[in-house]
Amino acid sequence: MEELIRYGLTALVTLLVVVDPFGIVPIFAVLTAAVSPSRQRAILARAVGIALAVALFFVAAGRITLAYLGVTVHAFAISGGVLLFATALPMLFGQRGGLQAPEPREKAATGEDAAIFPLAIPLLSGPGTLTTILLLADKARGDPQRLAALSAAVVGVFATAWLVLKLGRALAGQIGEGGLHVITRVMGIVLAALAVQYILDGVTGYYQSVAGRGQ
Repeated sequence: MEELIRYGLTALVTLLVVVDPFGIVPIFAVLTAAVSPSRQRAILARAVGIALAVALFFVAAGRITLAYLGVTVHAFAISGGVLLFATALPMLFGQRGGLQAPEPREKAATGEDAAIFPLAIPLLSGPGTLTTILLLADKARGDPQRLAALSAAVVGVFATAWLVLKLGRALAGQIGEGGLHVITRVMGIVLAALAVQYILDGVTGYYQSVAGRGQ
């Protein structure tokens, strides 16, 4: 039992650090600055719900599915980095791009898409989160109790993320419109750097795996 508790706490702390909901707060505040509180709550709930569903799927069948499809986690990291970098470019120039809140004349689905990308994936359930889940699930070695503890840790982390991001509206109100424009550009730089890091991690991990097989 003590070993199971230690495993669960390790999973909880590790995933909380990787997801880093506090680091996403400024980004979320910028992305939802122009929408109503009710729409912001809807986007947040959808984003966290989708991210949680993806994470739990990876707990249950992630490694099996990837192996069946012939896709590696490194490929996930590279593709997520490319998509995130493409999204960060408009923010660097102060534009809305695909991340910002939609104008009234635009389709309502645009905001819903923002909940899926980039909020749910890759900011909440990104390559780092999914890779960590795969590694933790591998350590469980099919033990139902450990997998249950990992699932509970995942739920706890995303419940925390929902609570933290819910405060984003208050943060945006205190910063003001001018401050949000500044943060938009700064967050664009951060997102671009994060995207490059995802790509580098994916490429490095791929070559390390190839080198390991060659030995």
